[in-house]
Amino acid sequence: METDMNLNYIPSVLVDTEGLTEEEWLNYRRLGIGGSDAAAIMGQSPFCTKRDLYYDKCGIQPVLEEAESNWVAKEVGHRLEDLVAEIFSRKSGLKVYPIRKMFRHPLYPFMVADVDFFIELPGGATGILECKTTNYNCQDKWANDTVPVNYEYQGRHYMAVMNLDVVYFACLYGNNENEFIIRKMERDLETEQGLIEEEENFWLENVQKKVEPPYTEKPDLVLESIRRFCGPAEEDADEVALSSAHAGAIERYLELKEKKSAVDAESKKLEVEMKAAYTGIVEDMGISCKAALKTGNGNYIVTYNPVYRTGIDKKNLERLKLNHTDIYEDYVTVTESRRFSVKKGAA
Repeated sequence: METDMNLNYIPSVLVDTEGLTEEEWLNYRRLGIGGSDAAAIMGQSPFCTKRDLYYDKCGIQPVLEEAESNWVAKEVGHRLEDLVAEIFSRKSGLKVYPIRKMFRHPLYPFMVADVDFFIELPGGATGILECKTTNYNCQDKWANDTVPVNYEYQGRHYMAVMNLDVVYFACLYGNNENEFIIRKMERDLETEQGLIEEEENFWLENVQKKVEPPYTEKPDLVLESIRRFCGPAEEDADEVALSSAHAGAIERYLELKEKKSAVDAESKKLEVEMKAAYTGIVEDMGISCKAALKTGNGNYIVTYNPVYRTGIDKKNLERLKLNHTDIYEDYVTVTESRRFSVKKGAA
Protein backbone atom coordinates (compact mmCIF):
# COMPACT_ATOMS: atom_id res chain seq x y z
CA MET A 1 0.00 0.00 0.00
CA GLU A 2 1.45 3.34 -1.07
CA THR A 3 1.27 6.41 1.12
CA ASP A 4 1.27 10.09 0.24
CA MET A 5 3.60 10.99 3.10
CA ASN A 6 5.88 13.98 2.66
CA LEU A 7 9.45 12.79 3.23
CA ASN A 8 11.12 16.04 2.22
CA TYR A 9 12.04 17.33 5.67
CA ILE A 10 14.87 17.66 8.18
CA PRO A 11 14.16 17.34 11.93
CA SER A 12 14.52 20.50 13.98
CA VAL A 13 16.30 20.71 17.32
CA LEU A 14 14.00 21.29 20.28
CA VAL A 15 16.74 21.59 22.90
CA ASP A 16 20.36 20.69 23.56
CA THR A 17 20.10 18.02 26.30
CA GLU A 18 23.72 18.27 27.46
CA GLY A 19 23.65 19.53 31.04
CA LEU A 20 19.88 19.36 31.51
CA THR A 21 18.66 18.14 34.89
CA GLU A 22 16.28 15.19 34.89
CA GLU A 23 13.37 17.48 35.76
CA GLU A 24 14.24 19.88 32.93
CA TRP A 25 14.53 16.97 30.51
CA LEU A 26 11.11 15.64 31.60
CA ASN A 27 9.54 19.06 31.15
CA TYR A 28 10.77 19.20 27.55
CA ARG A 29 9.47 15.67 27.01
CA ARG A 30 6.02 16.86 28.09
CA LEU A 31 6.00 19.30 25.17
CA GLY A 32 5.35 16.41 22.85
CA ILE A 33 5.20 12.65 22.36
CA GLY A 34 8.49 10.78 22.74
CA GLY A 35 9.57 7.43 21.39
CA SER A 36 8.90 5.56 24.63
CA ASP A 37 5.37 7.06 24.66
CA ALA A 38 4.42 5.55 21.30
CA ALA A 39 3.61 2.07 22.63
CA ALA A 40 1.20 3.48 25.24
CA ILE A 41 -0.67 5.38 22.53
CA MET A 42 -0.95 2.16 20.53
CA GLY A 43 -2.14 0.24 23.61
CA GLN A 44 1.01 -1.89 23.65
CA SER A 45 2.94 -0.59 26.65
CA PRO A 46 3.59 -3.12 29.43
CA PHE A 47 4.12 -0.26 31.88
CA CYS A 48 1.41 2.36 31.48
CA THR A 49 -1.97 3.10 29.95
CA LYS A 50 -2.83 5.83 27.48
CA ARG A 51 -4.64 7.55 30.36
CA ASP A 52 -1.42 7.54 32.41
CA LEU A 53 0.40 9.14 29.49
CA TYR A 54 -2.35 11.74 29.16
CA TYR A 55 -2.02 12.64 32.85
CA ASP A 56 1.76 12.98 32.48
CA LYS A 57 1.50 15.28 29.46
CA CYS A 58 -1.07 17.43 31.28
CA GLY A 59 1.08 17.62 34.41
CA ILE A 60 -1.44 15.73 36.55
CA GLN A 61 0.32 13.93 39.39
CA PRO A 62 -0.93 10.64 40.85
CA VAL A 63 -2.54 10.79 44.29
CA LEU A 64 -0.41 7.85 45.42
CA GLU A 65 3.27 8.59 44.84
CA GLU A 66 5.17 5.33 45.10
CA ALA A 67 8.69 4.24 44.23
CA GLU A 68 8.80 2.51 40.86
CA SER A 69 8.89 -1.26 41.25
CA ASN A 70 11.24 -1.58 38.26
CA TRP A 71 13.49 1.39 39.05
CA VAL A 72 16.59 -0.79 39.36
CA ALA A 73 16.08 -2.29 35.89
CA LYS A 74 15.62 1.20 34.44
CA GLU A 75 18.72 2.52 36.18
CA VAL A 76 20.80 -0.46 35.02
CA GLY A 77 19.59 0.09 31.47
CA HIS A 78 20.50 3.77 31.61
CA ARG A 79 23.96 3.20 33.09
CA LEU A 80 24.85 0.45 30.59
CA GLU A 81 23.83 2.35 27.44
CA ASP A 82 27.43 3.28 26.59
CA LEU A 83 28.61 -0.30 27.15
CA VAL A 84 25.83 -1.74 24.98
CA ALA A 85 26.73 0.75 22.21
CA GLU A 86 30.39 -0.24 22.45
CA ILE A 87 29.58 -3.96 22.22
CA PHE A 88 27.34 -3.29 19.20
CA SER A 89 30.09 -1.30 17.49
CA ARG A 90 32.67 -4.05 18.07
CA LYS A 91 30.35 -6.79 16.83
CA SER A 92 28.99 -4.91 13.80
CA GLY A 93 32.06 -2.94 12.84
CA LEU A 94 29.87 0.16 12.56
CA LYS A 95 30.73 3.52 14.08
CA VAL A 96 28.23 4.79 16.66
CA TYR A 97 28.04 8.27 18.13
CA PRO A 98 25.69 10.28 20.36
CA ILE A 99 24.05 13.60 19.55
CA ARG A 100 22.90 15.11 22.84
CA LYS A 101 19.88 16.90 21.46
CA MET A 102 16.13 16.43 21.54
CA PHE A 103 14.68 16.61 18.05
CA ARG A 104 11.23 17.57 16.79
CA HIS A 105 9.34 16.55 13.64
CA PRO A 106 8.89 19.73 11.56
CA LEU A 107 5.60 18.55 10.02
CA TYR A 108 4.18 17.05 13.23
CA PRO A 109 5.68 19.22 16.00
CA PHE A 110 4.05 17.11 18.72
CA MET A 111 6.51 14.30 17.84
CA VAL A 112 9.87 14.55 19.62
CA ALA A 113 12.85 12.21 19.82
CA ASP A 114 15.84 11.81 22.13
CA VAL A 115 17.79 9.05 20.41
CA ASP A 116 20.35 6.92 22.27
CA PHE A 117 22.95 6.79 19.49
CA PHE A 118 23.31 7.28 15.76
CA ILE A 119 25.12 4.90 13.40
CA GLU A 120 27.38 5.69 10.48
CA LEU A 121 26.25 3.17 7.86
CA PRO A 122 28.17 2.01 4.77
CA GLY A 123 27.73 4.43 1.91
CA GLY A 124 27.39 7.42 4.21
CA ALA A 125 23.79 6.89 5.33
CA THR A 126 22.77 7.39 8.97
CA GLY A 127 20.92 4.91 11.16
CA ILE A 128 19.59 4.84 14.72
CA LEU A 129 20.81 2.64 17.57
CA GLU A 130 18.57 1.86 20.52
CA CYS A 131 20.39 0.28 23.48
CA LYS A 132 18.48 -2.12 25.74
CA THR A 133 19.17 -4.46 28.63
CA THR A 134 17.10 -7.36 29.87
CA ASN A 135 17.49 -10.57 31.88
CA TYR A 136 17.52 -14.25 30.99
CA ASN A 137 13.82 -14.62 31.76
CA CYS A 138 12.86 -12.08 29.08
CA GLN A 139 14.93 -13.50 26.22
CA ASP A 140 11.84 -15.06 24.65
CA LYS A 141 10.49 -11.59 23.85
CA TRP A 142 13.33 -11.32 21.33
CA ALA A 143 12.88 -14.85 19.92
CA ASN A 144 12.70 -15.64 16.19
CA ASP A 145 14.44 -12.40 15.20
CA THR A 146 11.62 -10.30 16.66
CA VAL A 147 11.68 -7.06 18.63
CA PRO A 148 9.36 -6.50 21.63
CA VAL A 149 6.37 -4.61 20.30
CA ASN A 150 6.81 -1.62 22.62
CA TYR A 151 10.38 -1.19 21.36
CA GLU A 152 9.21 -1.59 17.76
CA TYR A 153 6.87 1.40 18.10
CA GLN A 154 9.66 3.37 19.76
CA GLY A 155 11.96 2.67 16.83
CA ARG A 156 9.31 3.55 14.24
CA HIS A 157 8.60 6.82 16.05
CA TYR A 158 12.30 7.72 15.95
CA MET A 159 12.60 6.92 12.24
CA ALA A 160 9.61 9.15 11.58
CA VAL A 161 11.00 12.12 13.53
CA MET A 162 14.54 11.79 12.20
CA ASN A 163 13.47 10.85 8.63
CA LEU A 164 15.82 7.85 8.66
CA ASP A 165 15.28 4.42 7.17
CA VAL A 166 16.81 1.96 9.62
CA VAL A 167 17.07 1.40 13.35
CA TYR A 168 19.17 -1.21 15.13
CA PHE A 169 18.29 -2.59 18.54
CA ALA A 170 21.15 -3.88 20.69
CA CYS A 171 20.21 -5.77 23.84
CA LEU A 172 22.53 -7.13 26.53
CA TYR A 173 20.92 -9.91 28.57
CA GLY A 174 23.92 -11.37 30.41
CA ASN A 175 27.35 -10.40 31.66
CA ASN A 176 29.45 -11.06 28.57
CA GLU A 177 29.45 -9.98 24.93
CA ASN A 178 28.09 -13.32 23.71
CA GLU A 179 24.85 -12.80 25.62
CA PHE A 180 23.90 -10.07 23.24
CA ILE A 181 21.08 -9.55 20.75
CA ILE A 182 21.16 -7.39 17.62
CA ARG A 183 18.04 -6.70 15.58
CA LYS A 184 17.66 -4.55 12.48
CA MET A 185 14.35 -2.90 11.62
CA GLU A 186 13.67 -0.98 8.43
CA ARG A 187 11.21 1.81 7.88
CA ASP A 188 7.64 0.85 6.97
CA LEU A 189 5.77 3.93 5.78
CA GLU A 190 2.33 2.34 6.03
CA THR A 191 2.85 1.42 9.68
CA GLU A 192 4.48 4.79 10.31
CA GLN A 193 1.50 6.65 8.88
CA GLY A 194 -0.86 4.72 11.15
CA LEU A 195 1.33 5.52 14.16
CA ILE A 196 1.45 9.23 13.30
CA GLU A 197 -2.34 9.33 12.94
CA GLU A 198 -2.82 7.75 16.38
CA GLU A 199 -0.29 10.10 17.98
CA GLU A 200 -1.86 13.12 16.30
CA ASN A 201 -5.33 12.13 17.48
CA PHE A 202 -4.06 11.64 21.03
CA TRP A 203 -2.28 14.99 21.08
CA LEU A 204 -5.02 17.06 19.44
CA GLU A 205 -8.15 15.37 20.78
CA ASN A 206 -6.96 14.36 24.24
CA VAL A 207 -4.02 16.44 25.44
CA GLN A 208 -4.87 19.78 23.86
CA LYS A 209 -8.62 19.50 24.51
CA LYS A 210 -8.08 18.08 28.01
CA VAL A 211 -10.21 15.00 27.27
CA GLU A 212 -9.24 11.82 29.11
CA PRO A 213 -8.78 8.85 26.77
CA PRO A 214 -10.75 5.73 27.75
CA TYR A 215 -9.10 2.76 29.37
CA THR A 216 -8.64 -0.05 26.83
CA GLU A 217 -5.58 -1.88 28.16
CA LYS A 218 -5.17 -5.08 30.19
CA PRO A 219 -7.25 -5.05 33.41
CA ASP A 220 -4.32 -5.20 35.84
CA LEU A 221 -2.68 -2.18 34.20
CA VAL A 222 -5.98 -0.26 34.24
CA LEU A 223 -6.78 -1.10 37.87
CA GLU A 224 -3.30 -0.01 38.96
CA SER A 225 -3.75 3.28 37.11
CA ILE A 226 -7.14 3.89 38.76
CA ARG A 227 -5.67 3.09 42.19
CA ARG A 228 -2.76 5.51 41.77
CA PHE A 229 -4.80 8.42 40.47
CA CYS A 230 -7.91 7.97 42.66
CA GLY A 231 -6.06 7.35 45.90
CA PRO A 232 -6.82 5.09 48.87
CA ALA A 233 -10.32 3.82 49.60
CA GLU A 234 -12.56 5.75 52.00
CA GLU A 235 -14.99 3.45 53.77
CA ASP A 236 -17.15 6.39 54.86
CA ALA A 237 -17.46 7.82 51.36
CA ASP A 238 -20.99 8.16 49.93
CA GLU A 239 -22.44 5.29 47.94
CA VAL A 240 -22.13 5.77 44.18
CA ALA A 241 -25.24 5.41 42.02
CA LEU A 242 -24.00 3.53 38.96
CA SER A 243 -25.28 4.23 35.47
CA SER A 244 -27.47 1.57 33.84
CA ALA A 245 -24.70 1.32 31.22
CA HIS A 246 -22.85 -0.90 33.74
CA ALA A 247 -25.67 -3.47 33.98
CA GLY A 248 -24.24 -5.66 31.23
CA ALA A 249 -20.78 -5.68 32.83
CA ILE A 250 -22.22 -6.69 36.21
CA GLU A 251 -24.23 -9.53 34.70
CA ARG A 252 -21.14 -10.69 32.81
CA TYR A 253 -19.07 -10.55 36.01
CA LEU A 254 -21.63 -12.69 37.89
CA GLU A 255 -21.75 -15.18 35.03
CA LEU A 256 -17.95 -15.51 34.96
CA LYS A 257 -17.80 -15.74 38.75
CA GLU A 258 -20.20 -18.69 38.66
CA LYS A 259 -18.08 -20.42 36.01
CA LYS A 260 -14.93 -19.81 38.04
CA SER A 261 -16.56 -21.27 41.16
CA ALA A 262 -17.33 -24.46 39.23
CA VAL A 263 -13.75 -24.66 37.94
CA ASP A 264 -12.34 -23.98 41.43
CA ALA A 265 -14.52 -26.72 42.92
CA GLU A 266 -13.27 -29.19 40.30
CA SER A 267 -9.68 -28.07 40.94
CA LYS A 268 -10.04 -28.68 44.69
CA LYS A 269 -11.49 -32.12 44.00
CA LEU A 270 -8.52 -32.97 41.78
CA GLU A 271 -6.08 -31.74 44.45
CA VAL A 272 -7.67 -34.11 46.99
CA GLU A 273 -7.40 -37.01 44.53
CA MET A 274 -3.76 -36.15 43.80
CA LYS A 275 -2.93 -36.17 47.53
CA ALA A 276 -4.70 -39.49 47.92
CA ALA A 277 -2.53 -40.88 45.11
CA TYR A 278 0.74 -40.02 46.84
CA THR A 279 0.03 -40.57 50.56
CA GLY A 280 1.36 -44.14 50.38
CA ILE A 281 4.54 -42.92 48.70
CA VAL A 282 5.08 -40.28 51.39
CA GLU A 283 4.58 -42.92 54.08
CA ASP A 284 7.35 -45.07 52.58
CA MET A 285 9.68 -42.08 52.14
CA GLY A 286 9.50 -41.14 55.82
CA ILE A 287 11.98 -38.35 56.55
CA SER A 288 13.70 -38.66 53.16
CA CYS A 289 13.21 -35.89 50.59
CA LYS A 290 14.01 -38.00 47.54
CA ALA A 291 12.96 -41.36 46.16
CA ALA A 292 13.39 -43.30 42.91
CA LEU A 293 11.32 -45.85 41.03
CA LYS A 294 12.40 -47.95 38.06
CA THR A 295 9.74 -49.61 35.95
CA GLY A 296 9.37 -50.95 32.46
CA ASN A 297 7.65 -47.70 31.50
CA GLY A 298 10.51 -45.47 32.67
CA ASN A 299 12.47 -44.21 35.63
CA TYR A 300 10.94 -41.75 38.09
CA ILE A 301 12.59 -39.37 40.56
CA VAL A 302 10.25 -38.34 43.40
CA THR A 303 10.94 -35.40 45.69
CA TYR A 304 9.10 -34.32 48.83
CA ASN A 305 10.99 -31.21 49.88
CA PRO A 306 10.25 -28.96 52.86
CA VAL A 307 9.12 -25.39 52.24
CA TYR A 308 9.99 -22.85 54.91
CA ARG A 309 8.16 -19.57 55.42
CA THR A 310 9.21 -16.80 57.75
CA GLY A 311 6.32 -14.86 59.19
CA ILE A 312 4.50 -13.71 62.26
CA ASP A 313 0.99 -14.80 63.15
CA LYS A 314 -1.78 -12.44 64.23
CA LYS A 315 -1.42 -13.23 67.94
CA ASN A 316 2.31 -12.51 68.03
CA LEU A 317 1.81 -9.40 65.91
CA GLU A 318 -0.55 -8.03 68.55
CA ARG A 319 2.01 -8.86 71.27
CA LEU A 320 4.68 -7.01 69.31
CA LYS A 321 2.42 -3.97 68.97
CA LEU A 322 1.65 -3.90 72.71
CA ASN A 323 5.12 -4.65 74.08
CA HIS A 324 7.39 -3.04 71.47
CA THR A 325 5.38 -0.24 69.88
CA ASP A 326 8.46 1.55 68.52
CA ILE A 327 9.71 -1.56 66.71
CA TYR A 328 6.21 -2.31 65.43
CA GLU A 329 5.84 1.16 63.94
CA ASP A 330 9.31 1.07 62.38
CA TYR A 331 9.00 -2.28 60.64
CA VAL A 332 5.35 -3.17 60.15
CA THR A 333 3.78 -1.67 57.05
CA VAL A 334 0.14 -1.70 56.03
CA THR A 335 -0.66 -2.13 52.35
CA GLU A 336 -4.05 -1.66 50.79
CA SER A 337 -5.75 -3.83 48.19
CA ARG A 338 -9.40 -3.85 47.25
CA ARG A 339 -11.71 -6.80 46.67
CA PHE A 340 -14.49 -6.42 44.10
CA SER A 341 -17.80 -8.13 44.90
CA VAL A 342 -21.37 -8.07 43.60
CA LYS A 343 -24.50 -9.35 45.36
CA LYS A 344 -27.73 -9.46 43.41
CA GLY A 345 -30.80 -8.37 45.34
CA ALA A 346 -34.48 -8.17 44.50
CA ALA A 347 -35.56 -5.72 41.79
